[in-house]
Amino acid sequence: MAEAVAEARGEARPEPPSVSIDVPGDAHLPKDYVAAEDARLEAYRRLAAAVTLDDVDDIGAEWADRYGPLPAPAEGLLALGRLRASALARGIGEVAMSSVRPGGTRRPVVRLSPITLPASAQVRLRRLAPGATYRDELSQLLVPIPEGAPPADGVRQMLEELLPATQGDSRPEGGTL
Repeated sequence: MAEAVAEARGEARPEPPSVSIDVPGDAHLPKDYVAAEDARLEAYRRLAAAVTLDDVDDIGAEWADRYGPLPAPAEGLLALGRLRASALARGIGEVAMSSVRPGGTRRPVVRLSPITLPASAQVRLRRLAPGATYRDELSQLLVPIPEGAPPADGVRQMLEELLPATQGDSRPEGGTL
């Protein structure tokens, strides 16, 4: 609606907020799940425009209602959407795999930036993510990807436990999704 009003007024279309995400996982809508290419593109567009966890969950419910039970790659795509929404709510612009392995960890590491951790969050970080490194001067957090959960879900859950949302996250802080 906001896009249509802006377009009618001759204003530039509002750009959706941006977060760069690069984490491992199978995340796409299979052609045998959403056969029509235009419907698949529209689904991707809607997910890219989602800015809250509730938006992403609504899209997932719509897909399940329209196309049936979600296959694993579609679940992976929604997990990335939730990670994106959670990062947006915390002012984080980049979630990416890192070649740096802090603390000698052998697990893959994800880099979150920009991020500012207050002292209380730094203490909580040591408990939540052993082996994580916070670089205050770079506004960067390096976190080993949690074991046992898909990478996007594990990173998102750690992020939600570590930092309160600053905007747009309509779920209770620290809640399980």
